Amino acid sequence: MIHVQSPGMFTTVQDLGRYGYGPLGVSPSGAADPVSLRIGNLLVGNLPNAAALEMTLLGGTFAFPDGATIVLTGSDFGVDTYRVHEIAPGGVLKLGPTRSGARCYLCVAGGIEVAPLLGSASTHILSGLGGFDGRALRKGDQLKIGAHEKPASRSIHSDTLKKLAPRKTIRTTIAPQSDWFTADSLARFYSGVYAVTEESNRMGLRLEGAALDPPHDGHMTSEGVSLGAIQVPSKGQPIILFVEQQTTGGYPKIANVISADLASVGQLRPRDEIRFELVTPEIAHDLICEQEDLLASCISI
Repeated sequence: MIHVQSPGMFTTVQDLGRYGYGPLGVSPSGAADPVSLRIGNLLVGNLPNAAALEMTLLGGTFAFPDGATIVLTGSDFGVDTYRVHEIAPGGVLKLGPTRSGARCYLCVAGGIEVAPLLGSASTHILSGLGGFDGRALRKGDQLKIGAHEKPASRSIHSDTLKKLAPRKTIRTTIAPQSDWFTADSLARFYSGVYAVTEESNRMGLRLEGAALDPPHDGHMTSEGVSLGAIQVPSKGQPIILFVEQQTTGGYPKIANVISADLASVGQLRPRDEIRFELVTPEIAHDLICEQEDLLASCISI
């Protein structure tokens, strides 16, 4: 078991998400930084999709009455990341505020055992679905660790971590309404610097920077939207739709974050500054294939 002594600022149970339910209005949810989650699970001998704890900006305090094998990945919350730790029975893990990105993952051998909903253990906060009672963790919660055998010692090379590290230049492809925007707006979007605002969350990241001129005053007939779509509403400030996005939207989209950079978006904090870079679909395909190749061969035993 894991006993939650303090949940931190915002801690939820997440796996890699539930896909295929967009037509029913259910967005994927899942880890905001799926690369870090997958690496953590591989290091403790789990399947890549095992459920773990996602902590945001501030870590919690967790007791392990029976002990556990754990690893922390993603942002540095004050305890060595990407190194397997053996927690003795009765041990307590205390994490502090982030020293780098936005989110840290606590992966435990055996995974966090919660009832799956639509094939996933992920928490979808806005709808109260999945995870642990469909909500963020609270003091006093008790989480069950799944059955497992003691994993073999595993590690990941520092050079691989550097190649997979989060980026502040976010690469995008064109979106369905890219050609609706003026050449001037496109130039401002790709040459400007945008800051992540305090209003950002797992549903979307609101940005502040050079205002764009949205076509049709930022309105259009609602249509399906994809993960990573960048909408431009009437005020001209972009919004990156993220893992708990609405599945339809009526704002024109200027670009779409490529799959290989979604994990980088998941590590953005309020006031972080980012730029955008336009790439072709062919380059986007090559980049996600390169990322998958690294993840497939990143663990040494």
